[in-house]
Amino acid sequence: MVSPAIKRKSEHLSGPDSKKPKGGSITAFFGAPKPNPPEQSINFNPNPTELLQLEIDTLDESWLAHLKDEVVSTEFLNLKRFLKKEKDSNVKVFPPEEDVPTHPLHNVKVVIIGQDPYHNHNQAHGLCFSVRAPVRAPPSLLNIYKGIKIDYPDFESPPDKGGLLIPWAERGILMLNTCLTVRAHQANSHSNKGWEKFTQRVIDLVARVRTNGVVFLAWGRPAGTRVAKINKEKHCILQSVHPSPLSAHNGFFKNGHFKKCNDWLASRYGEDEIIDWSLVPSKNPRLAPCVSDKEDSTALANKVPVEPQSGKTEDVKVRPGKVDEFDDDDDAIEALMAAEAAENSSSLV
Repeated sequence: MVSPAIKRKSEHLSGPDSKKPKGGSITAFFGAPKPNPPEQSINFNPNPTELLQLEIDTLDESWLAHLKDEVVSTEFLNLKRFLKKEKDSNVKVFPPEEDVPTHPLHNVKVVIIGQDPYHNHNQAHGLCFSVRAPVRAPPSLLNIYKGIKIDYPDFESPPDKGGLLIPWAERGILMLNTCLTVRAHQANSHSNKGWEKFTQRVIDLVARVRTNGVVFLAWGRPAGTRVAKINKEKHCILQSVHPSPLSAHNGFFKNGHFKKCNDWLASRYGEDEIIDWSLVPSKNPRLAPCVSDKEDSTALANKVPVEPQSGKTEDVKVRPGKVDEFDDDDDAIEALMAAEAAENSSSLV
């Protein structure tokens, strides 16, 4: 949530560009602060301007207009103090401060909910499931590619097993991790520090402000809890198991979420506002679905998934203790396995 905004205008999903004042005090930027009760008074050492300079400089005004009370709250300032202490202690934190993209709120039409950022070098950059080259797409993202190809047989994975999802961000997809930072090589090390409350506020804000509705893709039990209170009549809530190799074979490939997402967007905003899932620039920007537009989209979930190349149903197989697609990064494998084992043990369905 804290780097240069990705701008995108569209006929149905756009809003006026806004400008942020340069410099000035925290009072000038956010307005006069609301007085806090004595027991909730904020320790202003370091002062809020210093703690929030990154948000002031980079967070899109469309978000700040709604989140300004949140970012000056005691909880968020304490989170920022924690992050400053990490930085002052020379602790490596991912993603880099300058490398976390955001979306103008008025452009968001799809939200994908992730969990903890990747915690190794050149991986996390603010978009859940996405990695920068030369890191190869992690196992869950490879399974996401498989899911897209089931819905859209013309889909091609990026060359060299690439995993950069910035094109999706530019098309209105908010890829939001529940926790937005992590210590290098220490999965979940910044959990329960305040990010969870903040990102839940972001999810709730999208649901409240995007009055024509958005699509929420919630994969796995933790993501499902994040959308539990969202109005299902106003928004499209698509839930399933996580795309991890440890759970994807239990229903992810059958969920049809990528076409269902576009069917819903087309019904609300028109065909011009569906998501182009393509990540290969040379491909046609509009992928042809594997089923007729006249076919009931709910029927797709009941179909047995078919691998287009072989014509056979195929689940992802994982050898115990090893994830082939990411075997050049042992730390990432261990974190993935630990997280998914914990999720499995809680009876993920």
